Amino acid sequence: MYANDDKYAQAAPPALIIKNATFITSAATEKQFIETDKPTIAVCGKSNVGKSSFINMLANRKKLAKTSSAPGRTRLVNYFDFGEFVLADLPGYGFAKVAKTEKEKWAKTLDAFFKKKERIAHVFILVDSRHDPTAEDLQMLEFLNYHILPFTVVLTKADKLSKMKIKEHKKAIAAGLSLGEGNLIATSSETGFGKNDVLQKIADVIALSKEREESSEEDIEDAE
Repeated sequence: MYANDDKYAQAAPPALIIKNATFITSAATEKQFIETDKPTIAVCGKSNVGKSSFINMLANRKKLAKTSSAPGRTRLVNYFDFGEFVLADLPGYGFAKVAKTEKEKWAKTLDAFFKKKERIAHVFILVDSRHDPTAEDLQMLEFLNYHILPFTVVLTKADKLSKMKIKEHKKAIAAGLSLGEGNLIATSSETGFGKNDVLQKIADVIALSKEREESSEEDIEDAE
């Protein structure tokens, strides 16, 4: 619908080219979480916020991550190999129709995943661009801040708003979260709007991870 609209134009070439993203495995327990030498980027958000569609947009594939019209389908940590990094799709939170015991199970999975924060290079927390962040969104942001985990807020479904409304909502959401607007990226999996901005962020995360790894190796050599 908006493919040729200037407001969704991507002026610069992508900072990162995703050539062949593949599914690795699903983890239901902490013991099943994978360890990798590649930077791990986590994707989290409320159920039905568009996590699967966001992942598919980044991968240039329609069915890498399974989408569903029924919220609350992602109950595992799903790992994907994106070449230069690993993406971890976390269980969606805040779905009212899920039983309390199931919610508690998901919460334990999230807690266990974030417990070993040295494995996590960055977190994308997805929020619907059309609405104010929910109480669960705010709780997740507080959690990430408390544990000093680097994150970026990704606003989804931007194609549902006009250019002016996107700017207004982005500014309002940033203010509501006490974040600078630079910490938010508006996106649309339908049009690809914002994709290059996300890829640039990922490229920056990968570069920073490499710098830290090289610095650690130099420290080890100096100690020897």
